Amino acid sequence: MTAATGHHFARPGNRFWPVLHLSGFTPRLMKPSEQGELLSFGLGITNVVARATARADELSAEEYREGGQSLASKVAGWQPRWLAVLGVTAYRAAFDDRRAQVGPQERMFGDTRVWVLPNPSGLNAHWTAATMAEEFGRLRDAARG
Repeated sequence: MTAATGHHFARPGNRFWPVLHLSGFTPRLMKPSEQGELLSFGLGITNVVARATARADELSAEEYREGGQSLASKVAGWQPRWLAVLGVTAYRAAFDDRRAQVGPQERMFGDTRVWVLPNPSGLNAHWTAATMAEEFGRLRDAARG
């Protein structure tokens, strides 16, 4: 769906947009087609791996590593205060950190702090929208503090 629409997290069942709102990052529930408005809230969005797939396990370790290098380069250029990576599996593969857990990371990219958030895919059933919103909210509070 993302590839077809050109918008991140465009599949109707994906919980990203509702969780972003429930956590307080956005003042209203946004649609994937409104992703450009995230900048007005001080948020940006990109991919670790640009190739769209139905499931994360369709990506190779090499794609994740290359994506991690590309993302690190983007972070060096933009120099955000925080980088949030959705999905601990993606983070572990992209940055070769097998022990990473959801939450703040020790790794930094220059002055950019890193936080791993749960993947909002409906396939990640052990995280509910409410528990994901709590974790997203922890990052929001840290970023504001």
